[in-house]
Amino acid sequence: RFIACSQLARTVQRCLQGEASPGPQPVLLECAPGPGILTRTLLNAGVRVVALESESAFLPNLQSLENSLDGQLKVIYGDFFRLDPLGTGIVKPPALCSDELFETMGVAAVPWRADAPVKVFGILPQRKERNTLWKFLFTLYECSSIYRYGRIELNIFISEKEYKILTAKPGDAKAYQALTVLGQVGCEIQLLHMEPWSSFVTNLKNGALAVPKTTRLPNDHLCLIRLTPKQNLFTGGLKPTNSSTFIFMVKQCLAKPKSRLIDRLNSWSLDVGDKLLSELEIPKNARTRDLYPEDYRRLFEALQTSGMFTETWFHDEVLESIKN
Repeated sequence: RFIACSQLARTVQRCLQGEASPGPQPVLLECAPGPGILTRTLLNAGVRVVALESESAFLPNLQSLENSLDGQLKVIYGDFFRLDPLGTGIVKPPALCSDELFETMGVAAVPWRADAPVKVFGILPQRKERNTLWKFLFTLYECSSIYRYGRIELNIFISEKEYKILTAKPGDAKAYQALTVLGQVGCEIQLLHMEPWSSFVTNLKNGALAVPKTTRLPNDHLCLIRLTPKQNLFTGGLKPTNSSTFIFMVKQCLAKPKSRLIDRLNSWSLDVGDKLLSELEIPKNARTRDLYPEDYRRLFEALQTSGMFTETWFHDEVLESIKN
């Protein structure tokens, strides 16, 4: 939980200022509102808020606030970061299904190129931060879960370490990863605010701060970032139907970031590697971590056009990767 709630409220207000446009305004989905300090600030600013709270102790006060208003606030018992759990069986609260959530919010699906119908504010669970980011990326590229309803905008607190990875530049041995490439190809990433860890209730029983340890990258803050899916994400050869192949290709290439790209192409039994790199104006001695995110997209689309990814062996590898 955030200690300096009033400061966060002011930050969120600044994020929302100047963004109003003609037509229906997006719903603001607030994750884990707790005592409702931020909720009240947003309501006072005239924003329609859906508060998604997973702690039952906070629900009575939030529901009382909901009852005092005329439809501007909707309180739902649930956990945004446990949407659409994997596996089969009955989904038990606070886990919930995205279709039920959006139906309750009264939000219908819009075309991909339309403005975001929902803006989410929340803090990523620290113990599952990396897994949660990967889950969002998979659902983004597949247009599943929340992204079946359009380009949902995420305004989320993540650790400074993960922010550095998401925004890393090619060649950065410490930070440039598959998550970097997929995040930058799929989203506009904007830093809105940085807050020291001391502003959050993260104390352990021994009095220390429960801050994730890292030696390779700085991690002194939580960073409020905005992830806006790109309008042109699916305007080329990349589609939701082949996105799993793109994800697999990027992960395979950056599994060994010091390796040469041509060697990776040759390991896939592709005999057009030299010609392909020449056409894309990529140096033949380029390492996999030297390519810009858009270079990976161009490479994938060129391979799709050439039919090189239609081989059964490659799709078997992709399916096995998705299952794992």
